[in-house]
Amino acid sequence: MGEHYFTRDPGAEHEEKEILFSCRGKKCVCVTDSGVFSRDGLDEGTRLLLESLPKLSGRVLDLGCGWGPVGLILGRCFPDIEIVMTDINERAVDLANRNLRKNDVTNAYAVQGDITENVAGPFDAVILNPPIRTGKENVYKMYDESHACLKDGGALYIVIRKQQGAESTAKHLKTVFLEVERIERDKGYWVLRCMK
Repeated sequence: MGEHYFTRDPGAEHEEKEILFSCRGKKCVCVTDSGVFSRDGLDEGTRLLLESLPKLSGRVLDLGCGWGPVGLILGRCFPDIEIVMTDINERAVDLANRNLRKNDVTNAYAVQGDITENVAGPFDAVILNPPIRTGKENVYKMYDESHACLKDGGALYIVIRKQQGAESTAKHLKTVFLEVERIERDKGYWVLRCMK
């Protein structure tokens, strides 16, 4: 199996490119690179997740931030919130911070770490498009660590495809969270809100 975007230090040769995307009425110009998730633009699952989110407040964790689209859009839509972004991939974190500066988003920053390793809660919300290819054990660990860093009354928002285990994921999440609700579905994707 070749190297994936969920390695700490991707060995793929740099191949930066500039992309333009818009979501929730906000346009962003970003730099992406090889060795990061969805380098050609905003993927369908993340777009649906972003478009499904209610108004957010307080502190928000963008878990597995990649090159930064979630933090960018949330930062532009909700200038009064604080957004902490994190990813295991050093290249992704560098791109995320560069893209925040490029788009004048000042209420967000990205740090490198494995899941919640280098971030301090508590958070009012955690936003996650889980890296399914890392395996069920790692993904479920992300859910559990999300729960641990949320305030009581906080929520984890995730997007997952039905064919990639949305039903079994919802079943697991119901053993961890107080309430799990599907708030949107489209093209095989489910968006779940999990309340602590």
